[in-house]
Amino acid sequence: MNQSKQKNYDIPKIPEPYWRDSVDIPTFPTLDKNIHDAEVGIVGGGITGITLAYLLVKQGIDVVLVDAGTLSNGVTGHTTAKITAQHGLIYDEFIQHFGLEKARMYYQANIEAMQLIKDIVSDHNIDCDLSKEDAYIYTNSDKYVNKISKEANAYDRIGIPRGFTDKLPFEIPVKSTLIMKNQAQFHPLKYLKVLINEIKDKAQIYENTTAVDIEYGNKNNILTRNGNRIRCKYIVSASHFPFHEGQGFFSARMYPERSYIIGVKTDKKFPGGMYINAEEPTRSIRSTTHNGDQLWLVVGESHKTGQGEPTYNHYEALEQFAYQTFGLQEYLYRWSAQDLTTLDKVPYVGPLTKDQPDILVATGYRKWGMTNGTAAAKMLCDFITKDEHHYLDLFAPSRFHADPDVKQFMKINSDVAKHLVHGKLEYTNNTVDDVQKGEGKIIRINGKRIGVYRNLSGEVTMVDTTCTHLGCEVEWNQGDRTWDCPCHGSRYKPTGEIVEGPAKRPLGKVDHSETR
Repeated sequence: MNQSKQKNYDIPKIPEPYWRDSVDIPTFPTLDKNIHDAEVGIVGGGITGITLAYLLVKQGIDVVLVDAGTLSNGVTGHTTAKITAQHGLIYDEFIQHFGLEKARMYYQANIEAMQLIKDIVSDHNIDCDLSKEDAYIYTNSDKYVNKISKEANAYDRIGIPRGFTDKLPFEIPVKSTLIMKNQAQFHPLKYLKVLINEIKDKAQIYENTTAVDIEYGNKNNILTRNGNRIRCKYIVSASHFPFHEGQGFFSARMYPERSYIIGVKTDKKFPGGMYINAEEPTRSIRSTTHNGDQLWLVVGESHKTGQGEPTYNHYEALEQFAYQTFGLQEYLYRWSAQDLTTLDKVPYVGPLTKDQPDILVATGYRKWGMTNGTAAAKMLCDFITKDEHHYLDLFAPSRFHADPDVKQFMKINSDVAKHLVHGKLEYTNNTVDDVQKGEGKIIRINGKRIGVYRNLSGEVTMVDTTCTHLGCEVEWNQGDRTWDCPCHGSRYKPTGEIVEGPAKRPLGKVDHSETR
């Protein structure tokens, strides 16, 4: 990106979300004992797990919350933090696949989640930059003009307040724009910090505690990597990818995508609103505040994890877009996020199977976790405390729809098979000496595929590139300095430790002597 690199600003060398950089979140110990008497054990400390713990604790329920890393540092800490029920062009599709009533249920569940966030902010007087914004989805493609028109008709049938225009307050060519009125945005970690403080003296919270399995019995046990047990009546998997698949077969029923975010200051004043285009490549725009100034968040470049062009190219494409469209003054942040999409685009929320009502799951938010994740917490709380099933027929993990589920199932799993074979046979003539500082590469020694990383001090680490989940071969992600699995989205640090699952074990280490 030669043009923008001539400009008078620095490019962030290390990915770091603005949200994490601007808030200190309380820390908690690692679990080092067995727990015998919890009512609800929650695995995953993102927006779903924290909100669910908050709702349950308010009702006097004994909760244990564990996270494999630190609270709110996973997908929630890497979000764009739009609070909206406008999740792309989905409502016309949902009406076709599920019928009008279930399409309306999806909208209502997300609107109720938005209201719950607003109510919590009001109840605790939370300063989290919450603002009411209209959400815009726009296109400059003739193909998508008709799709937006159909989506507008779906809004009308469902009863969604909307607007319609052929203009945007940016210098972006537009042919059609659909507006969902009265949505919102916020700073997610300022919000969650208050919820954490509300529950920290009433719930048991443990960080750096990895749940690996469930032991079934009269009361079920969460098993941790360190050998501890958490016995509880209900177990909730809110860990992005479920830590326990059981009979859910989530590896075959979801696919992972990465998207990229840059935080920049521009020559222009942000006009308000939240924006996303309908076609690919995605371009999403919103603003927040940074030291009293406007920080523009420019988002997009989605692709399946571990696949596609070199990852740093995606950051460069967003930088070029922002530079040409708005004019860059400062480039302050860059980070990426990973999201899971289900076969029919509706999250899986509820009992793992019909025969396991005490094992609950929430996953597959498809980039819209602020509302879907909050909606999931509310649904699960109602299920646990009242045995209510409102909305769960739509979101049930055990559901199956012949169309589109079959088509997506075949597409996802043929893609997995292709990458499983490709990774095993891929040729490379790289050597250890070719790996520069801060870089990773794949090499082969005596036919064995090895991942090599050289840190900024020049020290070399070698790992076995076979993903410990189901045996696909990981690829190097230079933009985020991780090893990423193209099959099911497991990600590892340069030295092999897990960043996120479904893998439960780190990559195998390769001794340098084995390569001689």
